[in-house]
Amino acid sequence: MPPFEIRITATEADIDELGHVNNAVWVRWIQDIATAHWQAVAPAEHQTAYIWVVTRHEIDYLRAALPGETVIGRTWIPEGPRGARFDRHVEFVGEDGKPRVRARTTWAILDKESGRPLRVPAEVATPVVEPEKS
Repeated sequence: MPPFEIRITATEADIDELGHVNNAVWVRWIQDIATAHWQAVAPAEHQTAYIWVVTRHEIDYLRAALPGETVIGRTWIPEGPRGARFDRHVEFVGEDGKPRVRARTTWAILDKESGRPLRVPAEVATPVVEPEKS
């Protein structure tokens, strides 16, 4: 399964006093692509029953993105869940193909009704996790 992709263009509101996309904006974009991926592949009943929360972000800021620059965000989940959690990989590359940001984030699933974490059901993981390569 290929990575899920979105395109984002940096606006003036995304730019900090150094003239490039602010680190906090990259975190928002990481969350935006994860949410968009979930909404694109998860059946409506899963979106109604479950919600995901971030428990950890690990981010490498490699190159600046400038005002008006478009980046391609890619996300994938290379391994199945560990209990209530799984790791999501995210990469943003410029139109020149050079990476701007790489991240590995850990997400936990919660039951929306109770607000409590639960073991990721297999049917929830199947549409988002890359199948193991043999």
